[in-house]
Amino acid sequence: MNRSPRLRRTQRVAIFLLTLAGCINYLDRSALSVANSMIRGEMSLSASEMGMLLSAFSMAYAFSQLPVGVMLDRFGARLMLGVGMCAWSVAQLCGGFVTTLQQFFIARVFLGIGESPQFPAGAKVIGEWFNMKDRGAPTGIFVASSTIGPALAPPILTGLMLALGWRNMFILTGVLGFLVALGWYATYRNRNEVKLTREEEAYLDQGVETQNVKRSLSGAEWRALFGQRTTWGMLFGFMGVIYMVWLYLTWLPAYLEHERGLSIANTGWVVSIPYFFGTIGMVSSGFIADRLLRHGFSPIGSRKWPICTGLIGAALFTVPAALTGSTVMAVVYISLAMLFINLASGGAWSLVSVAAPRHVVASLGSIQNFGGFLAGSAAPLITGIVVDRTHSFVNALIVSAAVACVSAMSYLFIVKSPIAASDDTPSDPLFDAATTKAP
Repeated sequence: MNRSPRLRRTQRVAIFLLTLAGCINYLDRSALSVANSMIRGEMSLSASEMGMLLSAFSMAYAFSQLPVGVMLDRFGARLMLGVGMCAWSVAQLCGGFVTTLQQFFIARVFLGIGESPQFPAGAKVIGEWFNMKDRGAPTGIFVASSTIGPALAPPILTGLMLALGWRNMFILTGVLGFLVALGWYATYRNRNEVKLTREEEAYLDQGVETQNVKRSLSGAEWRALFGQRTTWGMLFGFMGVIYMVWLYLTWLPAYLEHERGLSIANTGWVVSIPYFFGTIGMVSSGFIADRLLRHGFSPIGSRKWPICTGLIGAALFTVPAALTGSTVMAVVYISLAMLFINLASGGAWSLVSVAAPRHVVASLGSIQNFGGFLAGSAAPLITGIVVDRTHSFVNALIVSAAVACVSAMSYLFIVKSPIAASDDTPSDPLFDAATTKAP
């Protein structure tokens, strides 16, 4: 079945806005790591205290995932992502006015809460506006914002920081988020807000059980997700992905400055190199998944094998990055590790859109993200403690490689089949009372 011109336009606008929002999302969350050295100097923070500050975001982000998934499945991506962008922009702007560690900690907590809808919302948008066989590529594109943003962040934020100071850097990026939020809410529409033709409905629902297309999430169904082995395999598996991603995101600038002796100005552009390779891995993940699906792999298998390959590859390149004495080779190894770990990350989000019925996609994505960032919140804190005690990043990098290997086993042996919608699942009146039925 062919897509109508209107569907193509809707899909392109949605992916563009999701990718733009994701870039701003990572620009804001990267600001603290880029300004790591300046903030530590001005506020007299130890590496452990900075690790705690870096973990404040990810811990709040992790625990916000569970409720935000339910809210996305009930109220839609238009409202939830729009409100989230406004909230995180306020928190980012406030970061420019803090004077104590406690105030900064609170600002980072609210930044994590505000940013929590971003990727589950993207998974929901993909599930609503793309055919089952066409979901891999757009997923790879929009989640590539998680590497494009960090690639752009160091040179942009370093330039702003050196020219205007780190406080004004926070303020300006907060204002930018408000502008993107307005564009999203004014332009995007949830699927149930658009009157589609019969042909458009048929294209979007191809390969989906018709009885599950217009269902709404019930409380019992949400709780039943935790009884599925696939849910737990995705949750534990994503821990290894985000642990390594978050270690590099939060500590790579400081690693290059303190372990490898680069200046702040040089670090600003060198950090972008691994994220360029990460973008290649992220974007290619979706195209690889769609190609495997068309060549006879199951929807689950077409996602699972790139994920496992990415995790093992990232581990294999992180170890020599930690042990080499050459700064150039360290950057080469880290770049290859970033390519593979983002191949796994893109595959994980692509897996969400085929592992569950459309009406529970955001909830499953948020559960996966909860597990990932629960582990991810430990990465900067553990790294800070290791650096304080050993004055080196070597052991911290090796730990992340071991975590990635364990997570690959979780995907390989636990994630076996998609989650089926249960027609006989009892409803929960308290949960369902405010649920709006799709027309």
